[in-house]
Amino acid sequence: MANRILRTPNDLKNEEIRALYAGFDLPITAQDCGQKCAAHNPSGKPFCCDICEAVPAAYQSEWDALRTETELWHLYRGDECDSQPQPQDSLSSDDLPSSMIPLACLGSSACQRENRLLSCRQFPFFPYVTSDYVFAGIAYDWAFEEKCWVISNLAQVSDEYRAQFIHTFEQIFALFQDEFESYAIKSEEMREAFARKKHEFTILLRDGGLGMVNALNEGILPINAEQAPSFGAYR
Repeated sequence: MANRILRTPNDLKNEEIRALYAGFDLPITAQDCGQKCAAHNPSGKPFCCDICEAVPAAYQSEWDALRTETELWHLYRGDECDSQPQPQDSLSSDDLPSSMIPLACLGSSACQRENRLLSCRQFPFFPYVTSDYVFAGIAYDWAFEEKCWVISNLAQVSDEYRAQFIHTFEQIFALFQDEFESYAIKSEEMREAFARKKHEFTILLRDGGLGMVNALNEGILPINAEQAPSFGAYR
């Protein structure tokens, strides 16, 4: 039997990148959540599109595809944020998997939605993976709890966006086992962070609705929208 050829995200072809983009192109909510959070950012920009708050990361193959088709993106230099300190969660090449690199764009006012990175399309979310390796739902980047409006309004995430997110990452995980492992590690980091605070956290369940995760024993209790916490200015 021939050995299976293992692929990495760097092996993605342009048409495969575009197929992933086409299947993951819906807004997160019916409302413009970027405008909801921009009102609470001193820069007036959506936090997800403010290089002083978050630096997007891309697969090398995404960068290879996009730089031949658009001038929207450039390699992150580290000097794009000259009016504020660099973001605490700023990404360098050393912080990222070998398949990913930090990029910067021309800003939200120049956004080309068809050329958004996968990391832009998923922000502020990531696949939630249990310790027994079940892709159970969608978690959020807890560093943005008090900044990102949608984290305080998870019930506003559309079923259509949820379905696209799940389908896209199922495709990615089917191709690249290392990607699944990296999100399993990130999910474990989230459980550890909330266990230290003795707090539960909320996820979007795969098949709809919300679930409250016990960070200590990983139990997931279905909850309604009124039971989901809100944070910071969005309380």
